[in-house]
Amino acid sequence: PAELLNAVIQQITSHASVRSYRPDPLPQGALEVLVTAAQSASTSSNLQTYSIVAVEDAERRRLFAQLTRNAHVAEAPLFLIFCPDLHRLEVVCQRQGYPFADRYMDMFLQAVVDAALAAQNAALAAESMGLGICMIGGIRNNVPKVAEVLRLPPRTFALVGMTVGYPATPPKIRHRLPLDVILHREVYSDDNLEDGLRRYDEVTAQSGIYAGRQVTVPSGATDATGAAGEKGKSEGAPGNAREQRQAPALYGWCEHSARRMARLNPDRANLREQLEALGWEF
Repeated sequence: PAELLNAVIQQITSHASVRSYRPDPLPQGALEVLVTAAQSASTSSNLQTYSIVAVEDAERRRLFAQLTRNAHVAEAPLFLIFCPDLHRLEVVCQRQGYPFADRYMDMFLQAVVDAALAAQNAALAAESMGLGICMIGGIRNNVPKVAEVLRLPPRTFALVGMTVGYPATPPKIRHRLPLDVILHREVYSDDNLEDGLRRYDEVTAQSGIYAGRQVTVPSGATDATGAAGEKGKSEGAPGNAREQRQAPALYGWCEHSARRMARLNPDRANLREQLEALGWEF
């Protein structure tokens, strides 16, 4: 409703990821403003279980562009890395003479949520200043190496990166799932799911956001009935699930997302073991 719109809501709903940046430097003090906004996010029990690493050096940004496989990390003048952090609380407990006992799964989740909320606050602040941002999940492609480069202490890790800079070209806002798919009233329900997915597929296919970005069907993917290809058959052999699958008439969000979820991400398959090596306990 028009009477409920305001500048904040309009700013939020105008978000679009920016993947091409001008070389212009950020205004003096912009970094401190963004971190102050990040720190103003909600945080469970005021424990503030996150840290932020700002990377401005061009050579280091080029390194992170390689590690994350996102070239625009090198283009943006600022790369922020949001890290769940229990190290600081461990130091505080030692400082005050108490055991560091509450350090398991719930605190891991709490630290991840804290870091994510801080990142979103920083993103909104940047966009309100006329800057563009892009969240970089690829920072988790090589958790041990990133920790080494950043000299992260135990019980921390890089959760998400964020490029910040002036957009080189106006970004394109992407459609989101229909409200009646995301919003459940009182109880969870799939009643509107199929119709909502159909409508969203049509919109995303027509928008062209997947042009040139179609995901290859992984070997061994199941067919439309959910039956996997017969074990032992080589790829492309008669009866193989990959050969049986017909190209979809509509390549929208469902096909794109299902193809992505049909294959493991090899860079992150051992994430738990990598985090445990960095001192996290589950």
